Amino acid sequence: MTIRPRISASVSRAAISLLLMAASCVGVSAQSVWRLEKDTIPLFRGFAVSFDLAGFAQMQLGTYGQYEGALRLNLHDQYFPIVELGLGRANHEDDEVTGISYKTSAPYFRVGADVNIMNNKHTGNRVFVGLRYGYTNYKVDIHHATFADPTWGWDTTYDVSGAKCNQHWGEILFGLDAKVYGPLHIGWSGRYRFRLSHKDGEMGKTWYVPGYGIQDSSVLGYSFYVSFDI
Repeated sequence: MTIRPRISASVSRAAISLLLMAASCVGVSAQSVWRLEKDTIPLFRGFAVSFDLAGFAQMQLGTYGQYEGALRLNLHDQYFPIVELGLGRANHEDDEVTGISYKTSAPYFRVGADVNIMNNKHTGNRVFVGLRYGYTNYKVDIHHATFADPTWGWDTTYDVSGAKCNQHWGEILFGLDAKVYGPLHIGWSGRYRFRLSHKDGEMGKTWYVPGYGIQDSSVLGYSFYVSFDI
């Protein structure tokens, strides 16, 4: 009669011991998995310098464009604060429709940040969304060829020299950045631009704004660049 209670007590103690061992193993395993999954990449991952090829091509092949470079910080391969600096120029002579010549050359800047939205953000390839704030302070020269005054009929001209203008604008962008070899990357971004405020001087809306583009057709823009991680 005393053997069964002893056996039951031994079995109970063994079962409790096994449960405690299992709980301990699960705890150790969970801790190990957590340690394996913990992201040990440091916050500061360096910075990159880049040069926009699209604006350079516009400058060489057309009547307007820009030279633009950028400095971008890398925080944890996910957040990328950026400063873009450039020189925008236009030398558009004798427009076929209006007969107006337009000339300007001025620096501009944009500041903002990109966010890498890839699941595996440490591969060196990036898909990102971002925001920009841009500003330029520029002067324009406008010349209109001699034309007959519609009221009086005599020949007249229209000339504006050194008119002071400025513009603030924002940009929403989506882009791709691919690692080519070592520190070399190539990238592309599409941008939606919107004016925040502007001053066009005495002549009304200016034709070209450095860093922004053609007033009536630059709502959508793009850039294609090469960059180097440092």
